[in-house]
Amino acid sequence: MHASNKTFKLWPPSTKNAWRLTAVLCVGATACNLGLYLTGIALPLSLLSLNLAAFLSVWYSQARLGRSIQFQPQELADHMLHVQETERHRLSRELHDDIGQMLTAAKLQSDWLQRRLPEDLQPQWAMLNNTLDETLAKVRDVSAILNPRQLASMGLEASLRDHLLRTLADTPVLWSLECQQRLAGIPEEMAVAAFRITQEAVTNILRHAEAKNLVVRLQRRADGLALSISDDGLGFCPAHNPGEQGQRGMAGMSERATLLGGSFSIESEPGKGTHIQALFPWAPRAHERADISKHS
Repeated sequence: MHASNKTFKLWPPSTKNAWRLTAVLCVGATACNLGLYLTGIALPLSLLSLNLAAFLSVWYSQARLGRSIQFQPQELADHMLHVQETERHRLSRELHDDIGQMLTAAKLQSDWLQRRLPEDLQPQWAMLNNTLDETLAKVRDVSAILNPRQLASMGLEASLRDHLLRTLADTPVLWSLECQQRLAGIPEEMAVAAFRITQEAVTNILRHAEAKNLVVRLQRRADGLALSISDDGLGFCPAHNPGEQGQRGMAGMSERATLLGGSFSIESEPGKGTHIQALFPWAPRAHERADISKHS
């Protein structure tokens, strides 16, 4: 009889199977050594080979374990989001400090040049000056989107209102931000997650939804901070696995909520708009502080 291929598929190269093989070899070698000790028989070559195989298996497993760094899914998501936020902060600083300063210097040079240009070149200077103003404003807007510095000073509600004002200023979208309770004492990671989810949702509305109305609601509840985002746009069919089906923005929003131990859901149908809900539960040590802030 020939061995079936299925037999070999049960032991593919992996860390788990390496540990299983090591355990079998070690138990076998120990049992044989104990039997020889009790009977007083000399050590045969086959048992010496078994001991050597067990030693090599242990060495291989330890070497493989030392070279590998394993992340749990939530740890990996936490690490990726941390890297993403760090990179956004770095780009924001470069835009604000380097490119922003260069554009400001160009604006000063333009003002100096304007005072020395003849009258017939003043219209061209005005066009150049307007372009510099618009570029500088755009750089500041992008810098603020990448790194919402105002979250720490202004708080979540004011930061979201400022973002909606700037982002939807020249669009036909009518929006409202509803918040019935004070949001003092919100943990920073929770505020960042709520801000980023809203930011991504607004970006999707402008790119794809063609919505006319947008409603963002923040609610402090006993079980956590609730975020609701609703629009009357074109809608779509949400994917079961957004990351695998190209909906990276949706996958990122879900990861941010899940990372904080919360929940995230999307309800949408073609022609019926989109409704996003996220809940960020209070951390045990922040629960008491949140209740105090709620009643203050």
